[in-house]
Amino acid sequence: MPDLSSRAHNIQLAFGLLAIFLIVLILVVQPSIERDSKTALEKIQQSGTLRILTLNSASTYYQDNNGSNGFEYQLSTLFSEFIGVKAKFITVSQFADLYPELLFGSGDIIAAGLTKNESEFSSAVAYGPPYFESSNQVIYRKDHVTRPRKIEDLTEGLLHVVSGTSQIKLLQEVREQYPELVWQEVDDAASEELIERVDSGEVPYLLADSHQIALQRRFFPELRIAFELGEPQQLHWAYNRSLDTSLAMELERFFEQIGSDGTLEQLIHRHYSHVADFNYSDIQTFTGHIDERLPKYEALFRREAEAVGVDWRLIASIGYQESLWNPRARSPTGVRGLMMLTRATAKQMKVANRLDPAQSIRGGARYFARVLKRTSSKIVEPDRTWFALASYNVGFGHVQDARKITEKNGGNPNRWIDVKKSLPLLARKKWYKQTKYGYARGSEPVKYVGNIRKYYDYLTGLDLKLNKESSLPKILKDGETTPLAPSL
Repeated sequence: MPDLSSRAHNIQLAFGLLAIFLIVLILVVQPSIERDSKTALEKIQQSGTLRILTLNSASTYYQDNNGSNGFEYQLSTLFSEFIGVKAKFITVSQFADLYPELLFGSGDIIAAGLTKNESEFSSAVAYGPPYFESSNQVIYRKDHVTRPRKIEDLTEGLLHVVSGTSQIKLLQEVREQYPELVWQEVDDAASEELIERVDSGEVPYLLADSHQIALQRRFFPELRIAFELGEPQQLHWAYNRSLDTSLAMELERFFEQIGSDGTLEQLIHRHYSHVADFNYSDIQTFTGHIDERLPKYEALFRREAEAVGVDWRLIASIGYQESLWNPRARSPTGVRGLMMLTRATAKQMKVANRLDPAQSIRGGARYFARVLKRTSSKIVEPDRTWFALASYNVGFGHVQDARKITEKNGGNPNRWIDVKKSLPLLARKKWYKQTKYGYARGSEPVKYVGNIRKYYDYLTGLDLKLNKESSLPKILKDGETTPLAPSL
């Protein structure tokens, strides 16, 4: 029979060894447990970076003449600063990829104008506070197709919509009441590209968000809104539902703060409020401003243009396009003054007060001269001036991208008549994903250059009519060459 005292000793020894093992295990495992116990917000702050999934578009995130821009870009950058980290933007190729990328861990939040429950993945994500309201609108071009006035008019498959968006679910719900409703889902283009296709006649009807349509309609004045479908929807950011509440609480605090201090209202105004409509082809309006406003600034235009070696009427035309010669003009994007200089450009040109006409005109003239000097000397006049104007508007890098696209398509990258056909392609995913500088509203610089040419042509013609000295000939048609601005 075993000795009881020996058995007790062995049991005591076993418990002691077990206790030691547990202590060691706790010492080894506890640090990792503590690391894993960090909240979602703490992990983001520890990494120093907020990864933001978004789209490359005018309403979200894009590159312009001054770097990164867009409503979602500016809003999410503010949130990154609010939680003390840097923003890292990750653009995905199409809307339908946003939710999978979030769930696969590629990003921390989605900031791309989302509405709730618009995807089969929506149940796996949570949404932040609402920050903007948007409606679903059907648009068409008035001189291409008949206006659809009700759902019953969209039964032939002529309605287009971007796949993966909230509009798909809306149409599915509407079809329960109107079984004959038919539409085409598009997965190779974003809403802005489809809006352009409506204008060109490629797409008869389009269902899209009102805020996206509003940003594009001023570039396509023949587009019309047929009707709105469904109720207005609130836009939200999205994040992984499996996370704890720390990120949700911080989002609540952030949106409450920018809502109460006016920051959110200012951002919405900057990006979505529209300036008063103005018909740039209305020569009567232009003539009135020549009589009433130009005499106040003509001497300044002449002096600063002469200093940089450019026709003063060209600098004056840029000023009119930018501000209608209003020294206190201010755009929704924050540029100000007669030449509508950004803060960054004003600083580069040593302009202390953008609202001072003399400083603004000097800064605008010098900046244009700098852009012109940077433009390739292989491009002959007047095309070189048109390229410089386009760069002045949309950025040098985007114009270079358009030149490469032109060459790829068999055109001449040194001819404006060829490149102006390629610039609008910068808004199409098929093309901008191949470029260095990405998405741009490429139709805008084309219209910008065309408008300035009209103003310059008129000012030159007026000089001739009034028998004033005209140092340079009038603007010529595409393809003709006459020096407009000397090489600097």
